[in-house]
Amino acid sequence: MSDHHFHPESLMMSYGYKPELSEGAIKCPIFQTSTFVFRNAEQGKAFFEVAYGLREQGKNEELGLIYSRLNNPDLEILENRLTLWDKAEDCAVFESGMSAISTVLFEFLKPGDLLLYSSPLYGGTAHFISEVLTKFGVEVMGFHAGMGESEILTMLDASDKRNKLAMIYVETPANPTNAVIDLELIRQLADDCSSWDKRVLVAVDNTYMGLLWQHPLKWDADLVLYSATKYIGGHSDVIAGACLGSKALIKRVKTLRTFLGNMAGPWTGWLLLRSLETLKIRMEQQAQNAQIVAEYLALHPKVEKVHYLGLLTELDGEQYDIYRKQCTSPGAMVSFEIKGGEHEAFIFLNNLKMVKLAVSLGSTESLAQHPATMTHAGIPVEEKKQMGITENLIRLSIGVENVNDLLWDISQALEKITIEEEKAISRASSSFV
Repeated sequence: MSDHHFHPESLMMSYGYKPELSEGAIKCPIFQTSTFVFRNAEQGKAFFEVAYGLREQGKNEELGLIYSRLNNPDLEILENRLTLWDKAEDCAVFESGMSAISTVLFEFLKPGDLLLYSSPLYGGTAHFISEVLTKFGVEVMGFHAGMGESEILTMLDASDKRNKLAMIYVETPANPTNAVIDLELIRQLADDCSSWDKRVLVAVDNTYMGLLWQHPLKWDADLVLYSATKYIGGHSDVIAGACLGSKALIKRVKTLRTFLGNMAGPWTGWLLLRSLETLKIRMEQQAQNAQIVAEYLALHPKVEKVHYLGLLTELDGEQYDIYRKQCTSPGAMVSFEIKGGEHEAFIFLNNLKMVKLAVSLGSTESLAQHPATMTHAGIPVEEKKQMGITENLIRLSIGVENVNDLLWDISQALEKITIEEEKAISRASSSFV
């Protein structure tokens, strides 16, 4: 019995927290403090030596608290718990998903390096890569889901930049199309471009799959990134980000985080600790609801196409194979193309009653948005077309509501398209009378 290994969902209640250090409180308190008192000067010296890398932490030495920009109990306990699902060695938490992404890219890329990235990406990430990183002399190159290793290598060789490749950044499933990318192939590609003195890193944005449904480290990714605002937070009341990986890489990430000052504060840490306790049951209900919604949309006469992993079959070839190999669930993100264009998409969005018209995803409430004019508005029109981000594409983040209520809301909003069109025809006809 002493060898029993508890599951992550069980450990979310207590892992990394010692009640005896907090007056016996069953839940971790909010350590709303900027600094911490040393018992003596020798202890302060010892803590700073480890914090600044002047020496390695001793085998049985407790890492001391110094200042909340460096470490805070809420943050440290949260980081410990976040490692469990991905079986990561370490984790760094940030005040937003974009601060996690930007810190990682700044730490591991230098002027003259090449970043190879998948497309499409979340709009904020795409903008940072194309408009900010390039100002610092980093070269960037995109590739599309479905491209094979030989195709990408040919593209790299044609550009004469293969030897500059320092990192491959992947978002899978892609936002908002749900296109999946083979992480095993990406690791092989990175290894083929590595040399004895330089390992090409693989960083994966796993936000769409939360902590449950895909584990990139299993496929030898070096770094896993999350917008913790989404499934990890799950209640639309906190902004946060996280990066997981080996102790060596996360140590570098945390060092830069210290000097950029974009670590998460105690309130953020406490809110995320609360959310982790229900993460598994929330995500399972969301995925269950999403499957039903996707199946309903796939049969609806006013819907052209549905993009949802749970609808893939063997006829979808490689996309189906990658999904089955890599993911443990189809997730809770559903995108669909409505018959028509932007006008019809807006009619649908404007007539939803329970589903809220808002960006973000992964929360308890269901959300709908129009990627082409909202989250991906900054991407040039031609690029959006290549990515499949069309004017009639709608993205749904499915929540934990009663699925019958979701189906009713979606159904009545779709029906409004015909009503609005009939009204427009009637108005046009009456103008000639």
